[in-house]
Amino acid sequence: MNAIPTVVYIVDDDPEVRRALARLLRAASYTTRSFGSASEFLVSSEARLCAGCIILDLAMPGLNGLELQQCLTASGCHRPIIFLTGNGDISKTVRAMKAGAVNFLTKPVDDRELLAAVEEALRVDAAERAAWSTRHSVSERLSTLTPRERQVFEQVVAGRLNKQIAAEFGIVEKTIKVHRARVMRKMQAGSIVELVHLASVAGVDSWPAPGSEPLPNRDLNIPPEPEPEHSRQ
Repeated sequence: MNAIPTVVYIVDDDPEVRRALARLLRAASYTTRSFGSASEFLVSSEARLCAGCIILDLAMPGLNGLELQQCLTASGCHRPIIFLTGNGDISKTVRAMKAGAVNFLTKPVDDRELLAAVEEALRVDAAERAAWSTRHSVSERLSTLTPRERQVFEQVVAGRLNKQIAAEFGIVEKTIKVHRARVMRKMQAGSIVELVHLASVAGVDSWPAPGSEPLPNRDLNIPPEPEPEHSRQ
């Protein structure tokens, strides 16, 4: 079970709207927190710690809804937003949706429509948190690789064969097999397909493509690797 509490945040300068929305959501078994302005929401430390979504009024004194959305995005907070507006401005709707809003509803809001929008927003939030957790886990596994293992990892997921990697690094193929086995174990991958998937999750597209120049040993402080004793003549 997820230990992070899930909260529906209501940000609207109209107290009657805040109370009505809170009553509706609590009746549907949601936990709510209400704020009378964008600034009040921004200074709330709790609002950054909990999972959930935001029901946000578009037109408010001070920071309006779009400006709050921009502030949250700039700070790295991507909590799903459901915008509310009293006039249905098309241009602002487009801007909000392009910036990541999950829905845009016109006041007065139909109860069923709002609850459906909240359910959708919470699904989006849960999916994004799960994706972040997966990326974080893969990054932690990557951090356990030695510089040489990281090189081998990049070459393997780029589709290079053991003998090609060995020739690239100037070492014997058996040594590459050892590194490759360690990479598979540390990355907790049961197959090359799974390893490639993990690389994609970690952003492998930004790494060297097949045939690209490898990092020289001297740049990584990797000493030359001796050949196994049995391979020497």
